[in-house]
Amino acid sequence: MPERDKFAVLRAARRVWAIAAVHGEAGRLGRLHEALWPRLEPGDRLVYLGNMIGRRPQVVETIDSLLDFRRAFLAEPLRFVDDIVYLRGGQEEMWQKLLQLQFATAPLDVLGWMVDQGVGSTLEAYGASVEQARREAKGGALTLSRWTSAMRATIQAHDGHRPFYSALRRAAFTDDGNLLFVAAGLDPSRPLEAQFDSFWWGGRSFQGITEPYGSYRRVVRGFAPRHPGIELGDFSATVDGGCGLGGALMAACFLPSGELVDSLEA
Repeated sequence: MPERDKFAVLRAARRVWAIAAVHGEAGRLGRLHEALWPRLEPGDRLVYLGNMIGRRPQVVETIDSLLDFRRAFLAEPLRFVDDIVYLRGGQEEMWQKLLQLQFATAPLDVLGWMVDQGVGSTLEAYGASVEQARREAKGGALTLSRWTSAMRATIQAHDGHRPFYSALRRAAFTDDGNLLFVAAGLDPSRPLEAQFDSFWWGGRSFQGITEPYGSYRRVVRGFAPRHPGIELGDFSATVDGGCGLGGALMAACFLPSGELVDSLEA
């Protein structure tokens, strides 16, 4: 069984709602939550498929909305903390690495690549800027260490944000072994414990899922470069309407059999 601190297990799920990449669009997330709430049923589980931050400016508001909805969800009878899961997407992985930028061999180059991928909006949401980050990166490891420590303190000042980032999981699966949820990719030639960064950057390999991956009847992801909406393969599913990139925020509901039984968009 994969390590619990890396992977989430969805136990006794009757259905699983998978929410696509949000990319800091708090308004769309709020509207999706409003539409989702009356459709939740006993035994439903929720998986947010990563990339909740980045790209768009309302990163802080997005996390606050996620935490508020989590509190309301868990307040209902017979719901438990493991019934709602947040995955680490590429944006969250970059954010973690940015907060350790002092350890990078070429911090300016690493920062530049991250900015191209949309991490600047998360910096700005926590009161920094790309220009400031570049200045600090030029100052050397000690200067960067002080700056990243200050950034972590800023995150800590937002109620619940630090525990939220600490609770992110690399993937989630149902305890019956039928459904697997990832952020953006999966290399079907590797076991789950050896995926490494394929979860975040392995989108091309995901297209190679043409047969069951282990015991899983369906592998579901929440980000794809083409943002096709809801796209079903024989053993895979993509849920991505392009939220944060000009498109809609989408959610899809799956039975343990892998059948799609409901969907939403905002």
